[in-house]
Amino acid sequence: MVDQRLKNLRGPARRRFLKFTAAAGAVLALDRAEVLNIVSDTAGSAMAEEGACSATTNRSIHIVAGNGGFAWFQLLWPHNAVAAANNDNFAFHANGQAMTADDTDKPLSYSPETPWTSLDRTKRISAFMAGNNETHTSQPTSAATLGGGTSMLAAAATLQNQLPSLLPVIGITPFNFGNAPGAPAVTSVGNADGMVELFNSASSQALLAVESDADLYESHYKAFLSLNRASARPTFARQLRITKASANFLGKNLAEWLKPTEADFMRYGTPQGTPNKLRELAKALITSTKAFKHGLTNSVIIPALRDDPHGAFGNMGTLQSTVETLGRILDATMDDLMAVDDPACTNKKLADTTVITIHGDTPKNPLARNNWPDGTPGNSNWIYVYGAGFTKTGWFGGIQADGTVDGFDPKTGDTLPGAGVGNTAQAAGAAVAFAIAQGDLTRVKDIRDVPSIAGIVNEQLM
Repeated sequence: MVDQRLKNLRGPARRRFLKFTAAAGAVLALDRAEVLNIVSDTAGSAMAEEGACSATTNRSIHIVAGNGGFAWFQLLWPHNAVAAANNDNFAFHANGQAMTADDTDKPLSYSPETPWTSLDRTKRISAFMAGNNETHTSQPTSAATLGGGTSMLAAAATLQNQLPSLLPVIGITPFNFGNAPGAPAVTSVGNADGMVELFNSASSQALLAVESDADLYESHYKAFLSLNRASARPTFARQLRITKASANFLGKNLAEWLKPTEADFMRYGTPQGTPNKLRELAKALITSTKAFKHGLTNSVIIPALRDDPHGAFGNMGTLQSTVETLGRILDATMDDLMAVDDPACTNKKLADTTVITIHGDTPKNPLARNNWPDGTPGNSNWIYVYGAGFTKTGWFGGIQADGTVDGFDPKTGDTLPGAGVGNTAQAAGAAVAFAIAQGDLTRVKDIRDVPSIAGIVNEQLM
């Protein structure tokens, strides 16, 4: 009989109960299915489904904008002082049009093209002052670290080892993956088309080349499952999803599933004729979300723009078009993530279980639009993070209108005026890892013993 007190547990109490049942099951030498069946009988099928969900780790998309291309993103999420200054000498294109978010933990300014502004408050960006200026490189690393030689990208992949996939990490060259204990190998490709070709299924070309054979195999397998009494139990749901998907994949050419269509490109605002730097980013993001949908990979590393836009403010029409398209690409990406169930946990959408980071070599000087200089005040850099609700939002630290650089205290989240960035990259990288570990700081510290980040993360979803 279901105990209503257990069924109605929420938040930390709910998680503690699930951890207790797992520990008790281990002591009693029960297998996982038996434990979950007991949870279903005593706390309800929803609790059992949550316990069965393998999505205790989030996926990730890492956009790496080298060779100066990172500068474009500060036009979507400008420093607050720059957006408020209305100074035509500053590198901001929308003076007098900036808006301020009213639902973030720290102040956050928007331009008219900023993505995700109409969505709920968990879809806001966290902007962390982090790392140093690395002009000019296509493989920046200083803003993507947990310190001590541990890369943020590799740490993310280590945490994601808990998620099943065909290819754990896919990286579009060039990139610097770095090191972390237990990190899997990266599958490298030269472009977004290469991502698609990775899944050009050999089985679809040989074993079950005839479509009728593939369909017959899938039908027979699912008929067999329908005769299995265990299939009616909610605790068997995850296993059924995995095996049904596998039966379906065996006879399919996954490349055809992943390949972007012209309809996709239209949704992303990148039809034929769009500058290649934007269409390639759209192609990579479209393919990534489709790969996540089918559980084919856990992490994708995508180069972006890399166009060193020194003269961007010399042609405001082209600048405006670029920023509009970039915002639309990111909006469409989130729309796709919000529309698809996580294959490892169908009670969540991919938008709830995907972390997005954006970093680069130099964001260029936000206080000077003329020839948009590479150098930044205090040699500073930063990273933008969509933390899926696990990171506090808004600007942590920032550049002031007088050129001073503020840091932040990761323990409290407080701004440290004039302190510079110091070691804040380690804290920012740890916050990303925390979000990928779905709030389990112990798992992060198993990779790298980081200092307190209590002021920049949320211990449970809002």
